[in-house]
Amino acid sequence: MAKKIKVMIDGIKVTVPEGTTILAAAQKVGLIIPTLCHHPALKPQATCRVCLVEVKGQRRFQTACNTPVREGDEIFTNTKAVREARKTVLELLLADHPQDCLKCVRNQNCELQKLADDYQIREIPFVLSAQNLPLEDNNPAIVRDLNKCIKCGRCVQVCQEVQQVAAINTAHRSVDYGVSTAYAVDLADSPCVYCGQCLNVCPVGALTEKNDTDRVWEALGQEELHVVVQTAPAVRVALGEEFGMPPGSITTGKMVAALKRLGFAKVFDTNFTADLTIMEECREFLQRLKDGATLPLLTSCSPGWINYIEKFYPELLSHVSTCKSPQQMFGALAKTYYAQKADILPEKIFVVSIMPCVAKKYECTRPEMRSSGFQDVDVVLTTRELAQMIKEAGLDLPLLPEAEYDEPLGTSTTGAAVIFGASGGVMEAALRTVYETVTMKKLKSLDFKMVRGLAGIKEATLDLAGKEVKVAVANGLSNAKVLLEKIKVGQCDYHFIEIMACPGGCIGGGGQPLGTTEEIKEKRLTALYKIDRKAKLRKSHENPAVMQLYEEFLQKILEHEVHELLHTYYSDRQD
Repeated sequence: MAKKIKVMIDGIKVTVPEGTTILAAAQKVGLIIPTLCHHPALKPQATCRVCLVEVKGQRRFQTACNTPVREGDEIFTNTKAVREARKTVLELLLADHPQDCLKCVRNQNCELQKLADDYQIREIPFVLSAQNLPLEDNNPAIVRDLNKCIKCGRCVQVCQEVQQVAAINTAHRSVDYGVSTAYAVDLADSPCVYCGQCLNVCPVGALTEKNDTDRVWEALGQEELHVVVQTAPAVRVALGEEFGMPPGSITTGKMVAALKRLGFAKVFDTNFTADLTIMEECREFLQRLKDGATLPLLTSCSPGWINYIEKFYPELLSHVSTCKSPQQMFGALAKTYYAQKADILPEKIFVVSIMPCVAKKYECTRPEMRSSGFQDVDVVLTTRELAQMIKEAGLDLPLLPEAEYDEPLGTSTTGAAVIFGASGGVMEAALRTVYETVTMKKLKSLDFKMVRGLAGIKEATLDLAGKEVKVAVANGLSNAKVLLEKIKVGQCDYHFIEIMACPGGCIGGGGQPLGTTEEIKEKRLTALYKIDRKAKLRKSHENPAVMQLYEEFLQKILEHEVHELLHTYYSDRQD
């Protein structure tokens, strides 16, 4: 048990465990010390110097985010000297920052802007020195505006420590110090996997997703186009945050109503093809298990994860499931199966996806994803972009009435599909179907709690008619690396592994509302499992609409055509 330390902060007695930072100790008694480079999910770096405080007996100000308290410390967070020092730091940052807040994508949601307002900065007493660097927007997913970078280092930390991709790093010294890729190449030419975690921690507008809302508005305005939309599971438990609703609010019906008012001809649910993915992936897994083929089988639903294995472990691609992600299965079926049922030419169907993910923007542009004869998914919007469109249309999401998804790709889905949005959800959905398919028995409990939660690596063992099957779930790319290294050296005895690029899974995706914390992820997670628990159907193989799809369409076309629609291949992209 940690030793207790007693300190005084602004005249308030505080007792905290040894090792507690000044920042955390102050928070315990309701004192807010401003921060900019600090992020609760990252190690303190103390690069911005905004969190300065006075400690009695110390000649210099101390940074609260990384300075531990000491027994008997007297700390002052609100003296005139401290306020002036913080204000000077902010003024220096602003002097080197573009003065274009009204045009910035982070306007009114910018941490630097908020602190400038908190400290009533109305003039900048220093020479303005913002650079005029070109905007980097030559990839489908992420836009970098290095003019706005405040060099806090958060993006570097999350890329190197949390994800262990190391696509970016700090470079140079003094006034030239900043964030760069190796050899200053564009992200498109770097190891970047487009997971978007850097966007989630950037405090300003230096990193944003590629905004595709104008493309969707344009499509909605073309009468000759039949514009349909699919919504991913994790969006429905996060969208409300953009409208002031509590984290974890379930907005499914209101979101559908908003999409219909925006003008979409049909509003469908990606859960439909999540159930289909489980059917196809379980069939593939059981066939590999029977034939003694390459195992463990690795899931392929997360495009950031696919980018990662293609770039870092291409020698293990034979382990990856050939199943497309639910997004891409949906796009292929929308322009084939749905086109036939609705009697609409596939070239007239425009497919939009609402995803919690930035990498999905890249995924839909992959050359392999044209099995319908066209680009299967035309545009991907993030949760944030959907919120932007709803606000632009003048819709008040919390006040909208509930609406239902449309047939045939949205009205019959399962709880198994919903939990795709959480780390471990794909595995749990698969286990429900695999067990009942093999044993021909009903599960006594559908809740595989051992693969749930935000832990780094989770595992479970399943008895399949006398055969022990071991499964694992890797939460985030750094944990995926641990398992991949074991596979590489032949020390992995798992049969099936789920990997999600984003920590927490899609609930923590790079396109979700900014300011996501572990606490918020937990609330979104709880909401998804609540939907699952209350669902009438909780197993993918019991989805009648998916069974109808097989009967009406998939079983009536050639096997290789089915494979092209629902399956794909991946390539070595290692430099």
